[in-house]
Amino acid sequence: MKVVILGKGEMLANLIEGTLDSGNSIVGVFRYERTACSPFKLMIHDFFKTSHDYTLIKQYKLHEIKCKSANSDKFKKEILKLNADIILVGTWKEKLKKEVINLPVIASINVHPSYLPAYRGPNPYLQNILNGEVKSGITFHLMDENFDTGNILLRKEIDILPADTSKELKERTVHNARLLCAETLKNLENGLVIPIRQDENKASYYPNIKREDMMLDFETETAEKISARIRAFHPWLPCYFAYKNKFFIPNPYKLEIYKNISDKVGEIVDFDPKSRMIAVQCLKNKALKMSDVKLYGFFNKPFTEFYIKHFVG
Repeated sequence: MKVVILGKGEMLANLIEGTLDSGNSIVGVFRYERTACSPFKLMIHDFFKTSHDYTLIKQYKLHEIKCKSANSDKFKKEILKLNADIILVGTWKEKLKKEVINLPVIASINVHPSYLPAYRGPNPYLQNILNGEVKSGITFHLMDENFDTGNILLRKEIDILPADTSKELKERTVHNARLLCAETLKNLENGLVIPIRQDENKASYYPNIKREDMMLDFETETAEKISARIRAFHPWLPCYFAYKNKFFIPNPYKLEIYKNISDKVGEIVDFDPKSRMIAVQCLKNKALKMSDVKLYGFFNKPFTEFYIKHFVG
């Protein structure tokens, strides 16, 4: 089969590898960056900061589709010219129009990093961890005119470990995307796929987060919820907490929850300048110990230890 892949970053890289693992031919690759950056800016980025997906495109001498939109007439003509059997999409913000979805000979397939129909929406890595889930997933499904609602071709559950941030969950997910990509394409080629309709009774959708979600509130959430929030937002956005007139950024890998009998919810109950540790009392008699915190701001960051020693407590 002739496959055209649309995507970005590590997901795109793993879909390239998975398609080649399946023995099928990649006739075109469309990087999402081309829809968001000028050709000059992208050229500079590729020269100074070469990404894994771009390296694979060059390594395998793949044809790169150069358009500004997957809904453009230029892209439609390219798909028809390439006579694509499959359009494979992973990490793509544009909503593809029906006429584009219907262009390939066999199907347009989306790769969604959750166990659909749960956690539809733009960032299931973050939302799964934020909501304290112990399982996520990866789903290959047929595309329709809505986001993440098409019939399922193949899916797999993925464990979420207690200390995971979104970074680790994403890495584990895109690795599994490569394995499922090869399996999905082989099944399609051999006629072994029976699409399964998504159960709307089990569906959930989560929108993009807001900037105010980055601010931690120790007075209204448990230590478990705050820890999950810090880990969920990493590596895309840092969380903050305020103390007097300063803001601190916690390290998502240096968090510890312990019991504390203080009734002063929201107040600092322990601190250590050397380890840059601050512990704050949360709800339900538990405190969140945050080590290796940093003051917000380029010029403030080097003075974190000094500030904790002289102004905290």
